[in-house]
Amino acid sequence: MSPAAAAAEPDTDATHMDASVIVCTYNRAASLRDTLRALRAQQMSAGRRWEVVVVDNNSSDGTRAEVESAQRDWPQLRYEFEPQQGLSCARNRGIAAAHGDVLLFTDDDVLPEADWLEATLDGLGRHHADACGGYVAPIWGAPPPPWLTERFHGFLAIRAARNDEYPITHAADAPFGANMAVHRSVFNRIGGFDTGRGRKGAVLAAGEDGELFARILEAGFKVVFLGASRVHHKVEAFRLTKRYFRRWRLHNSRNQAIHLGMPGTRRLFNIPLYLFPQFLRAVGRAVAGHFTASGDEAFNREIVVCHFLGVFQGLWQARRHRN
Repeated sequence: MSPAAAAAEPDTDATHMDASVIVCTYNRAASLRDTLRALRAQQMSAGRRWEVVVVDNNSSDGTRAEVESAQRDWPQLRYEFEPQQGLSCARNRGIAAAHGDVLLFTDDDVLPEADWLEATLDGLGRHHADACGGYVAPIWGAPPPPWLTERFHGFLAIRAARNDEYPITHAADAPFGANMAVHRSVFNRIGGFDTGRGRKGAVLAAGEDGELFARILEAGFKVVFLGASRVHHKVEAFRLTKRYFRRWRLHNSRNQAIHLGMPGTRRLFNIPLYLFPQFLRAVGRAVAGHFTASGDEAFNREIVVCHFLGVFQGLWQARRHRN
């Protein structure tokens, strides 16, 4: 059985919970401490039963000790270890271990507001929704540079443009893993996260959230955005550099090309021939933008070039693997 399928099977011997908060972590013990402190401060209605499941994805720092220290007076906090590297593998471990009817996901660099859990469960109930995402505001580790405008916020898992409630009907608008929730019954039907996608150690691949929500929407489930479900996401200073953004785009495009491929029969080194003139036009636009466009537009054109380079790498690697 695949990890994605296995993820949907709960721990049947465990005590039933209304909700489980799943936090996957890798070598961020100090930041995880802040996240656990924010979760411990959640203000819940009487009678709600919930837990926190921390999934340690091969950390080599003091992550386990940090969780065990918090567990001394917090019996609803649980520790799981996932030896297979990858965020999707860790999330699937959390799904399988969790006892809740609703599974909420956040990250080890995120601080949920005190009413986050209550607002999320309340919103799901009011809308009779099967899954949701919420508001993700940045905690800047340094002042953002002038070129880092709102068009780049998705790279940093920031979603703060709207704080109302609305249906999510397209996978392109999928929630970010920093703030999303899914009924267990959804995973029982469609399986868990695609383990071929998502961050693995230092590799900045993503796309696992969008792929999951594409399947959720295709299966006919109802998904909503809840502006009252609010978290704050730490954005470290090193992530506010063009170098980080180039690397993020390259890694993600490479991963997508490896797993999804590209259409086209006429190829060179497994790269469809029509991509080469597109790439050259993108290079030309990037060069021209350096002299004529605004700072954010010029860098956006550069990011498009990084996308092509990542696609070329991914298609070449896929060719080598097949051979």
